[in-house]
Amino acid sequence: MRILITGGAGFIGSHLCDHFIGKGHRVVCLDNFITGSKKNIRHLLPNKRFSLLSHDISKEVQIPGSIDIVMHFASPASPPDYLKHPIPTLKVGSRGTHHALGVALKKKSIFVLASTSEVYGDPLVNPQSESYWGNVNPVGPRGVYDEAKRFAEAIALAYHREHGVNTKIVRIFNTYGERMRLEDGRVIPNFIAQALSGRPLTVYGDGRQTRSYCYVADLVRGIQKLISSKLNTPVNIGNPNEMTVLQLAKVIIELTRSKSRIVYKPLPVDDPKVRCPDIALARKMLKWEPAVPLREGLTRTIAYFKSVILNERSE
Repeated sequence: MRILITGGAGFIGSHLCDHFIGKGHRVVCLDNFITGSKKNIRHLLPNKRFSLLSHDISKEVQIPGSIDIVMHFASPASPPDYLKHPIPTLKVGSRGTHHALGVALKKKSIFVLASTSEVYGDPLVNPQSESYWGNVNPVGPRGVYDEAKRFAEAIALAYHREHGVNTKIVRIFNTYGERMRLEDGRVIPNFIAQALSGRPLTVYGDGRQTRSYCYVADLVRGIQKLISSKLNTPVNIGNPNEMTVLQLAKVIIELTRSKSRIVYKPLPVDDPKVRCPDIALARKMLKWEPAVPLREGLTRTIAYFKSVILNERSE
């Protein structure tokens, strides 16, 4: 197959590029590098089945040749990124999704949308199932990301109902692993970077807010199963093992053997108090559930960050 991956130089996008190249497919990686990095895909550039297109999917694009799958994974995804780039975030979720759907319609491709657990906002139910409509503040600072993804889901399903596009919508819960950026701003890279440098770990609020963390290889496996399924409506992919942010901080201090202490700062506006996926649908329809234990995934991720820090020092 030939697969177009928007945001293919990003954290998750680059792992998808690796996955499909490894399966013998051809991949067109499209990225404008607003948050993605060429370092993530540098090893793929010599591969004849891999091609890189430097482009902003928020602007119309023409892709010559056949495309079997369009995977729309372009978007700033961490709060610091989308708060820094609010309008590009809204554009890539709206115009970008529209343009990617246009390619899928023209090429008769499967369309895979990277949605997010943020469509549930600060949820009033826990865990969150796909039937829950969410509790989102549309005009708060986080609304630029939350509402962009909610719109993206709506237009994807409109294309499915109106034009018959074979849509796959993955609601991605907190995912971590190699190729996250040290300055990403999400909790796991924040804690690891702080622990490795001996700085205090910054916990927002009282640390009792909960999250659940899925290792990136498990996510990629879930996405592959979703593509092969007959489902067209949203599916949660994430790890249902819920824990507090404070518990995570203590685990990372232990695994890094850091002497860092924990400091507390005010909770950001609209920061979710709970976040945990109900993966009953994925278990039933995809026969999928996460396989990598948190400590194992964190150990791999810590090793990756150590290598990044060493390379930065040597440069």
